[in-house]
Amino acid sequence: MTKELKPFWNKFFSFNWKFGLFLIFVICVPRFILVLHANATANYKYIGLIMIISAIAPFIFINKYGRKVIGLTKPQKYSWLLAAFIAGLAASLLLYWIGQTLYGNTDKNWYQYIAKSYNIPWGINKKDKAVLFAIMATTAMIFSPIGEELFFRGLVHTSFAQSVGEKKASWVDGTAFALTHISHFGLVFINKQWHFFTIPTFLWVLSMFLVSLLFYSYRKNVGSILGAIVCHAAFNLGMVYCIFYL
Repeated sequence: MTKELKPFWNKFFSFNWKFGLFLIFVICVPRFILVLHANATANYKYIGLIMIISAIAPFIFINKYGRKVIGLTKPQKYSWLLAAFIAGLAASLLLYWIGQTLYGNTDKNWYQYIAKSYNIPWGINKKDKAVLFAIMATTAMIFSPIGEELFFRGLVHTSFAQSVGEKKASWVDGTAFALTHISHFGLVFINKQWHFFTIPTFLWVLSMFLVSLLFYSYRKNVGSILGAIVCHAAFNLGMVYCIFYL
């Protein structure tokens, strides 16, 4: 029996790459479909639900020991948390600069397309804009960083690491993370039609893969999944700031 899994799941799985592949299938595929549906209908209520499911997955599938193994522990190096925050923020601003330099204010610019889902009212005054920014930034810094990091850098990464090692596992969880984000940008819904931007999508997926490795590096340096969460939260803060103010 696998020590990390709860008794019920031990009947079906070992804590290895097969379990990781199962997790990717049952979480990422529905999420991909739900995000595409949300982009087409402007109804994003189910996206929060999939993030909550991702966040509670460790408590559904693995026991207390398993949660410790995936990094749900106190940080070993608190000093690295500040570095994680700065790195995440810098990565987000760099991605903004690349998008603006290559594609300007067009739908081929990832932040420009994602901004449409924020529904920022035209002509909003500075005070109301600041309030809306605070709400959106807080939401972005909580839901997806916790849900995605517990899932990708936590459960998926560690299950694959049991079989192929830490380095290759980071490539696997990074690839899953990056491809999942094609539903956020790449396969886009514009003027009631679906489009696929080949080169912008490739750059976006590559960027998501690289930031995934960045998140993992801070999980490793901090000695806790909190390092990845802080880095991811800072990245999202930077993205929301760029969308609102740049």
